[in-house]
Amino acid sequence: MDPIVALLIGLVVGIALGALIGWLAGRFLGLSRRAAGAVATDPAVLEAQHLAAVAEIRAQEAQSRGELAAELAAIQATAAGLREQLGIQQSQFTEFVERSRAEQVAQAERERSESKVLQALSPVQETLRTMQQKVTDLESQRNLQHGELSQQLKSATESEERLRSTAESLASALRNNSTRGVWGETQLRNVVQAAGLIERVDFDVQSSITSDAGAGRPDMVIHLPGGKNIAVDAKVPFAAFLEANQIPATAVGEEAARREALIKQHVKVIRGHIDTLASKAYWAGLDASPELVIAFIPSESLVSAAMEADPSIMDYAFSKRVALASPVTLWSVLKTVAFSWQQDVLTEDAKRLFDLGKELYARLSTLSEHADKLRRSIDSTVNSYNQFATSLESRVLVTARKLNALDESKVIGDATHVDLTPKHLTAAELNLDETELPGLESPGPADS
Repeated sequence: MDPIVALLIGLVVGIALGALIGWLAGRFLGLSRRAAGAVATDPAVLEAQHLAAVAEIRAQEAQSRGELAAELAAIQATAAGLREQLGIQQSQFTEFVERSRAEQVAQAERERSESKVLQALSPVQETLRTMQQKVTDLESQRNLQHGELSQQLKSATESEERLRSTAESLASALRNNSTRGVWGETQLRNVVQAAGLIERVDFDVQSSITSDAGAGRPDMVIHLPGGKNIAVDAKVPFAAFLEANQIPATAVGEEAARREALIKQHVKVIRGHIDTLASKAYWAGLDASPELVIAFIPSESLVSAAMEADPSIMDYAFSKRVALASPVTLWSVLKTVAFSWQQDVLTEDAKRLFDLGKELYARLSTLSEHADKLRRSIDSTVNSYNQFATSLESRVLVTARKLNALDESKVIGDATHVDLTPKHLTAAELNLDETELPGLESPGPADS
């Protein structure tokens, strides 16, 4: 038997016996007291009472023993149940301990496995940490850039508002004819200067022209190489176009019809300007001028809107000897004029260089004649000296040696002949006259 179960059973039995003995002692003490009270009575009665009490005690003792036996059986049954439960608990405890030990082993194994995995994943962890740091930095940068972008958008909004206000002010100013004229002339001057032309050299402004069509005053006269000229007149047909642009292109109904009517009016104004320039015939009052006049319109949108509404307007202008020119077109023409001036200057410089080269070549030829004369003179001197030496040796010294026989204290040496002769100039250029200079021809346009 398990010591714990035995201890429990002994404890229960001891408690029961203690309670029974206490109860019997109390009964016995009560009977003894009643018997003591009856001592003064009859001894027989006392003995009978005593026997009765003893019998009663024995009966009670038997009853108590039966009860104790029943309780002991119940306790034993309880103890058996407890023992069975204790066995179950022990088996469960054993299973629990084994399971705990197995779980501890499994936990240790998992920890070892996790440790190995963590060791294997340490580079990945470091990479993830680095990536997390980068993500944090990127988020910080994004927040910073978002703030900067918000500030820039705010600045852009403010700039757009200022631009809108400026555009409205400009549109209001351009509704004035005098302001539009000044703006057109300013744009014309800017384009001419951007092309590289110089005022009062390559072009003149506000020149008066007189022809059969009457007096005229174009805004600018462009000077071309060779004494040719071409007139330029600036015009800004802006009013109808400005009103049309205030109506959205997506408008429908009456607004769309009104916008179309304004565009047609814009085309009509440009056609009227073409007719006016054609009637002035500026080319007739200019020397050697192409039979055309350039109508400068200082906005690409003005020209493109007219051509979109009326594709035949360009042919109409050509038929009137008028060339519609936007800033880009005019700049291209003026750049070509500037290039022509450069080529003309190069041609003049090349001609001047040719003349100087020809003059230098002629003078070199003259210098060669002088050198040849000097060579002939040197050659004649050498010949004369050689003749002198020959005469000295063959004539004079023969007689002198006869005199030497009379006085041998003095000796006359022999004369040395000069064998070297001056070198002839063999270059062909140094043997030709000025009129026979080879390779020198006047440069044509291709040579410049």
